[in-house]
Amino acid sequence: MTKIFTGASMSLDGYIAGPAETGFEHLFKWYGNGDVSVPTTHADMTLQMSPVSAAHFRSMVENTGALVVGRKLFDTTGGWDGNHPVGVPVVVVTHSVPDGWPREDAPFSFVTDGRIESAIRQAKALAGDKNVGVNGGTIARQCLNAGLLDEIFVDLVPVLLAALRSSTSRRPRRCSSRDRCRSRRASTSRTCATASGHPERAS
Repeated sequence: MTKIFTGASMSLDGYIAGPAETGFEHLFKWYGNGDVSVPTTHADMTLQMSPVSAAHFRSMVENTGALVVGRKLFDTTGGWDGNHPVGVPVVVVTHSVPDGWPREDAPFSFVTDGRIESAIRQAKALAGDKNVGVNGGTIARQCLNAGLLDEIFVDLVPVLLAALRSSTSRRPRRCSSRDRCRSRRASTSRTCATASGHPERAS
């Protein structure tokens, strides 16, 4: 049965981003602090992970059949040059289809009716018997509010992002337990990072 899931790397003090969208070099350090090479569809984007992190990441990729993302993430990445790093079809939620898209050589489709339900329905059809991943905080929150999420996972990283407050008046973006549990359907799982940055599955 297809599951709809989302996830985030989160600091020990509960933040998924620092002030003004900073701190990602700390939150995603586990993508590059190991000895195991994990290739993606982009030759210049090979990850270097610990054995445990690599197994965790590969399992997620192998079980994912499609992704749903928002327009902001799509634009920020330049549409991943038409090929998402995990190599699956992508459904983009947007008000309008960007210029030059869709492209015959790129497995991207665009939902413009303003309904997250439409995007999830389309992604499930593309995913077959695999799962659908939801990327981007805004899109994930829409799914959560609509009761569409089946699972939320958290990769817990040994860093404190609240310390960044001293350099800015803006607060870091915090991942609220109340928000995570708003959907009765959604279960939560977490991966805890050790002091070396290697994640271990928590009970």
